[in-house]
Amino acid sequence: MGQHPEDLTIEDILEHEAKEKATLQAEKEAEELRIKQELELKKKMEEEKKKLEKERIEREFQLKRKEDEAALYQSLKEVRLIADTIEQEREKERLGEEDRLKELQDQEEKGLQYCRENSLKLKKRRSAELYTSWRKMRNILEKNSTEDNKEIEATWKEQEKKSREAEVQLREIVRRAREEHRRSQKSLSKGSSSSLSEDLPPIPPKTHINNATNNLSSSAKSSGVNKKPATPKNRNAVIKWFKEEERPKEVGLNPETKKVEEWFHGLISRPEAEEILADRPIGSFLVRVSERIWGYTVSYQSEERCKHFLIDASDGTYHFFGSNYQQFSSLQEILNYHMKNAITLAGQEMLLFPCGQKGHPPNYAELFYDEVTDALM
Repeated sequence: MGQHPEDLTIEDILEHEAKEKATLQAEKEAEELRIKQELELKKKMEEEKKKLEKERIEREFQLKRKEDEAALYQSLKEVRLIADTIEQEREKERLGEEDRLKELQDQEEKGLQYCRENSLKLKKRRSAELYTSWRKMRNILEKNSTEDNKEIEATWKEQEKKSREAEVQLREIVRRAREEHRRSQKSLSKGSSSSLSEDLPPIPPKTHINNATNNLSSSAKSSGVNKKPATPKNRNAVIKWFKEEERPKEVGLNPETKKVEEWFHGLISRPEAEEILADRPIGSFLVRVSERIWGYTVSYQSEERCKHFLIDASDGTYHFFGSNYQQFSSLQEILNYHMKNAITLAGQEMLLFPCGQKGHPPNYAELFYDEVTDALM
């Protein structure tokens, strides 16, 4: 729709409505005050009239008594004189009463006129006061609304920025996970004669990986670690791998006490791990030797379920599956890192409470036998 030059703006319409509301409210208040004042005036006039009537009755009573007394004790002539005097007094009182009533009527009319004039003055004054009050309140509301809108807009922009950043990170994680899955499937399809390191391109070096980690990885590759099958053939193969490659590095042992860590478990299944973690607080975890890969599985108790994360140890370093995870030189190091840093951005999994053995002998006994009897006690 077009806009006519004489059309009122929103501001003009609001101003007009405010003036009308102020006028109506002022009229209502003025009318209520006028009615109240008139009722008070009429009540006062009625009281004055009753007072006059009472005085008249009292005077009439006194005059009547004088007449009665004169008739009893005075002569006929004296009685007539007294009667004339009393009649004159009555006439005088009547005239005075009429004057008083007229005066009261004049006062009532003047009082009513004053009430009406005062009502008009109050209406004009209250209308201006109400309109001014409305303008002040509107200015305050507009100011607060502007400040609130600015704060809301800033908060919304910040939330939108964080949401976009989180979305980008999530997409990147999904992309890398898909890529890693495709590469893992390709690696497994080539048979047991292929190695994981041959099928998968090496993870790009990261600035936070120290020289010791790189040297360890190179040493492991040159010593023939990667010549083993891509995945373990059976349980015995895993036990042999652990004894020959992991046990010499004291994997699963406390560096100071040389006893088995509380979180370390042997070749237990996924359901067994979940049973051990059942009814444990959020953040509880254990590490078990995996039968699927040359590495380990971190079983973690989250709020909604038990999660399982694979740690690849096939190339002499330790890292979670996925190209976005960094490498560590030992199993202890990767666990220590994720006791302070979440495993995934979405899940925010922090390794807080290690979960130990439930029965005896411990489920890792076949990995150590009697060579670390002290650690098993």
